[in-house]
Amino acid sequence: MKKLLISAVVATASLTAVSAFAGDAAIGKSKSAVCAACHMADGNSVNPLWPKLAGQHENYIVKQLKEFKSTARKDPIMLGQVAVLTEEDMDNLAAYFSGQKLKGGEADPALVEAGKLLYTTGNVKKDIAACASCHAPNGSGNPAANFPAIAGQHTVYAEKQLKAFRDGSRANDVNTMMQDVAGNLSDADIKAVASYIQGLH
Repeated sequence: MKKLLISAVVATASLTAVSAFAGDAAIGKSKSAVCAACHMADGNSVNPLWPKLAGQHENYIVKQLKEFKSTARKDPIMLGQVAVLTEEDMDNLAAYFSGQKLKGGEADPALVEAGKLLYTTGNVKKDIAACASCHAPNGSGNPAANFPAIAGQHTVYAEKQLKAFRDGSRANDVNTMMQDVAGNLSDADIKAVASYIQGLH
């Protein structure tokens, strides 16, 4: 049933998602200096608390920037950064960072088996859908449905976001899908799957 629901949501999102942005990557690069302080010039942050933006889908980056600005997604640091951004700025920044090459990471060998199981098949007994059903087996996401690429993302950042979805402090997901999934994940589950995600690339 959960797989059927996810398929229906993906299909609906695919029909309604914005399929293209008119962002200018060259202009985005010139505007990215402030972003680079945390995310680095090429979008591969070195601080595991801050996400890698390199290779992320344009429409997903724009969505997050708009939601930081509207406070639909809450983060005091990002709120200050996006306050002066126009929609055109957001499109241009997204075009720039989406065109950068992601630098992957490594999974903790002790957590790979448990993380891979959750990522690829989920857990029927705990009503946990497989991450791969929305984010793709290789972690490349689904740009048409606006599901982000997560391959190579920092373990620490992925853990933080899963816990935020679980406790409701992050609630900008489509139809509470991530909140529902994360709500059934234990701390050990989150640690394992976040580590596995970091190793995907």
